[in-house]
Amino acid sequence: MKLLENGITEDCKIHDTVVIVQPVNLYGCEIGRGSFIGPFVELQKGVKIGVNTRISSHSFLCEGVKVGDDCFIAHGVMFTNDLFRSRNYEEWEMFRTEVGNRVRIGSNVTVLPVKIGDHAIIGAGTVVTKDVPAKAIVVGNPGRIVKYRDDV
Repeated sequence: MKLLENGITEDCKIHDTVVIVQPVNLYGCEIGRGSFIGPFVELQKGVKIGVNTRISSHSFLCEGVKVGDDCFIAHGVMFTNDLFRSRNYEEWEMFRTEVGNRVRIGSNVTVLPVKIGDHAIIGAGTVVTKDVPAKAIVVGNPGRIVKYRDDV
C-alpha cells in the first residue's frame, strides 16, 4: 500500500465520478459512482461506499464498514468496529457495520457495530448501540426507535 501525496492510497477503488474534497485519509476503500467525500474524512481499509452517497466533513468510517446507495452521512459521524471486552487487544471482537440504502445519519452520531436497515433515519447526536430496522427513526443515547417512516 503506497500513500499518494493527496492522502489516498493507491489500493483504493474510486469511481471517476466521485468528488473528494481535500484533505482526506482514504486507504484500501471502495467508493461508488457519483459519491461525495468531504474534507477531513477518513475511510479505512475495507470500507465500501455505494453509489450517490454523501459523507460530510470530519466523519470517520473504520475498517469493514459498508454503506449502501443514496445515503447521507452528516458531519462528525463516528463508526466503531469493536466492542471492548478485554484490555488485551488480541482479544477484542471485530464486528462489521452495514448501512442500508437511502439511510440518513445526522451530525455527531456514534455508530457501534450494527446493521441499519434501508430508509432509516438516525437523529443528530444519537448513539446507535443496536440494529436498526428498515424505515425506523432512531434518536437518543442510547438510540431508541421513536417511530417508523410511512413516506417510503
